[in-house]
Amino acid sequence: MIALFANVAGTLAALSYDWSQNAPLQSVTLYLFFAGTVAMGAGAAYFLLMRNNVDVAYRSTMVCAGLVCGIACFHYFKMTHVYQDSGGQFPTALRYIDWLFTTPLMLIKFPLLLRLGDKGKKFFVQLVTLDIGMIVCAFIAETSPVASNEWWGFFLVACVLELLIVATLYTGLGSAIKAAPAPIAKALDTMRLFILIGWAIYPIGFLMAYGGLGEVREIFYNVADVINKVGFGLAAYWGIEALSHSSKQTA
Repeated sequence: MIALFANVAGTLAALSYDWSQNAPLQSVTLYLFFAGTVAMGAGAAYFLLMRNNVDVAYRSTMVCAGLVCGIACFHYFKMTHVYQDSGGQFPTALRYIDWLFTTPLMLIKFPLLLRLGDKGKKFFVQLVTLDIGMIVCAFIAETSPVASNEWWGFFLVACVLELLIVATLYTGLGSAIKAAPAPIAKALDTMRLFILIGWAIYPIGFLMAYGGLGEVREIFYNVADVINKVGFGLAAYWGIEALSHSSKQTA
């Protein structure tokens, strides 16, 4: 796939850093790829620097948040150059590779924050399996001819798998979240909303290809990625910090 991008880059004129030299939507998309790289890098640095400021039991959660943003920063750096050098070709393969690594790391924060121990392994395996299946099916759909049977079929399977992830978070982990300390429970409720609402932008974006809105979709994806990855990590961190403050006040 990377070789394919390289071949395309050699046949189309690269986009310019000068905003006025490109089509308006191309310039917006290009600069949002730049902004995404910076935002993800800043998020990674922040979460990893804050790791030692939280209780030892929650440091693995901060490492996961840092890894999510760090991996995304690398991929956004690569996607920026693919999009620019190829003259505006969408780096679909790189985006899905990013999601394949980052979305499971986001989901495992739930059992990590709940500190379920051995009981958490079941949910860890369940969430990661559903997530990988969702990403793989969505990629197959994405690379199939638009509106073909494969395009619709694998897209619908991916949507079902996403709904199963949401169901696991709201039903399978629901009682554990209610039983968690209030600050952690509040953080997990917010994180569930990121999955329920924030992740909904991706199937919506997928369907934009049906209407030929590729550039608009990339803009939506870039904005949603930063909000979902950085915001998700911040929700976890604020929950951990709030628990720490409440513990100190009652000590």
